Amino acid sequence: MQAVEKAIKEKARALLADGTVDRVLGWEKGEYCYDNTPAVFTEEDIDRLVYNSFCGANLSKYLIAESKKEGRVLALLKPCDTYSFNQLIKEHRIDREKVYVLGVPCHGIADVEKLNVKGIKGIESIAEDGGRLTVQTMYGEKECELNDVLLERCLSCKGPEYMAADDTVEDPAPVELRKHDRFGMVEKLMQMTPDERFEFWRSELSKCIRCNACRNVCPACSCLKCVFDNDASGVSSKANVDTFEENMFHIIRAFHVAGRCTDCGECSRVCPQGIPLHLLNRKFIKDINENYGEYQAGADDSSPWPLVSYTQDDVEPGKMEGGKN
Repeated sequence: MQAVEKAIKEKARALLADGTVDRVLGWEKGEYCYDNTPAVFTEEDIDRLVYNSFCGANLSKYLIAESKKEGRVLALLKPCDTYSFNQLIKEHRIDREKVYVLGVPCHGIADVEKLNVKGIKGIESIAEDGGRLTVQTMYGEKECELNDVLLERCLSCKGPEYMAADDTVEDPAPVELRKHDRFGMVEKLMQMTPDERFEFWRSELSKCIRCNACRNVCPACSCLKCVFDNDASGVSSKANVDTFEENMFHIIRAFHVAGRCTDCGECSRVCPQGIPLHLLNRKFIKDINENYGEYQAGADDSSPWPLVSYTQDDVEPGKMEGGKN
């Protein structure tokens, strides 16, 4: 991805120099080489910008605030990020005129936890070449295929097309991602008995430490005032005190983003407890597809989403799977 990073910097410098944009929203190296983090750059510090398979953050969420500032921001968006960008445009959360979108190609985002599982620990540096990672560790050099350590969301990649872009960076060496059934785990859960499914989610949600990382990173969680921050609501943000609160927080959030979630997987990526929160969202996506027709949130920036577009043919409330009430 070095050639892509170089091309991004060249385009960014040109757009900054001619006044098309005033700043750049991208990624910079974090505390560790696998922990790249969102950052805003000016012409003076564009050399700090990095782009590789550890730039996982979906930058669309940050454009809510950035597009309210003076001037125009250049946003580096991966193909999957452009779905969230479109959805936020549709919801009037981003000022489109204040954003110049540069589509950047993606070979998939690596999951450091999967590297650890492979015994690759004590990571000091990582080099990429043609879909292969060469990792320098405290214990010597190790190699692995990027396809073997992809984030779960990348295994359900929507493809290399950009849903929104003012310009793009060409990918000199496209990589085909290894994919699996997007709804496979959802269907597996639905084959369980209600008690088994309840126990699965109780086991997972009991790990929640109520850090709010999932909510804070989610592009669809864009309310100016969240109910969980409202002291008068009785459910204001605090540590879970019982199993009811653990369930309620995540179930309410899933209902809130239903029909708007683009399945970007950020909630699961940032969860420090490894809870597969994306499965809740995918259950809603699957139900919407089956009950209202195939729909992909963020595929455009103007059409209404199913839950705000009523027709007399809509399914009746309470309809269960298999057509039973």
